Amino acid sequence: MFSLHEPPLFTRLNQARRILVAGAGGGFDVFAGLPLAVALWEAGKDVHLANLSFSRLHGLDLDVWLDEDVAAIGPDTVSRDWYFPERSLARRLEAHGLPSTVYAFPKVGVAPLRAAYRVLTDRLDIDAVVLVDGGTDILMRGDEAGLGTPEEDMASLAAVNGLDVSEKIVVCLGFGVDAYHGVNHVQVLENLAALDRDGAYLGAFSIPRASRAAEVYLDAVAHAQAETEDRPSIVNGSIAAALTGRFGDAQFTTRTRGSELFVNPLMAMYFAVDAGALARHSLYLDRLEGTVLMRQIGSIIEGFRAEITPRPRRTFPH
Repeated sequence: MFSLHEPPLFTRLNQARRILVAGAGGGFDVFAGLPLAVALWEAGKDVHLANLSFSRLHGLDLDVWLDEDVAAIGPDTVSRDWYFPERSLARRLEAHGLPSTVYAFPKVGVAPLRAAYRVLTDRLDIDAVVLVDGGTDILMRGDEAGLGTPEEDMASLAAVNGLDVSEKIVVCLGFGVDAYHGVNHVQVLENLAALDRDGAYLGAFSIPRASRAAEVYLDAVAHAQAETEDRPSIVNGSIAAALTGRFGDAQFTTRTRGSELFVNPLMAMYFAVDAGALARHSLYLDRLEGTVLMRQIGSIIEGFRAEITPRPRRTFPH
């Protein structure tokens, strides 16, 4: 039974002792899980961070690898790749006196990614996994007008769904950002309503601006933007702008030059759902089982889309 005084997400995690907060879509997605991780640390939980990485992990020294597809990234990890969000985050965690290891998975298919998750969850004795999407395209079931960038999100969802872990939850931060990748957010809300009918919607809540979680997050995003000036995170930059009260066309990087942004308070809200139910609502996730390479996932999604007539795009009525 849930109560109004506590978001259902935290009720579900009350009994968890060791929690893995993992970025689902690669790149800077793990940053979107940072405010939640800070709140859970403050609640006395043993929290670990992980991410599906877009960096060239194959060039890392052998001593960072826990297993074939699991790397433990710290503040001083040496990399030949200038784009390294996991290390950037590890450095800011260390600066704030927080656990500073960020685990990284390479861009692989469902089978090896699930194996990597199993290695990590077994090694850390994890009893809850919170999969985090920067944006909301992980909530797409497959027949929407646009899916955003689904490959990495669906690989992560399928991998985590197959784990033998007590609690598996998906959270999204950055509502509206995926409009620039073709996502229709009326359909996002429609999907959340369908999950709610199944008892799988775990509510929504804002990150308080005057909180330690917001402080650490804003600092981490600012430093990551400074370290990757040529490719800062548009998603987390938008969330950070929203979290500081900016609105509308609040430009913060040349990457969005020529586009009109719509930064707004909804971007700083977490939306949470049960991971198993989300996987069951997907119309093609079962087809991804056994994939080894990320490009196989892209081909399968493309093939599925060729078989269906997508739901028509809808506009907000007001």
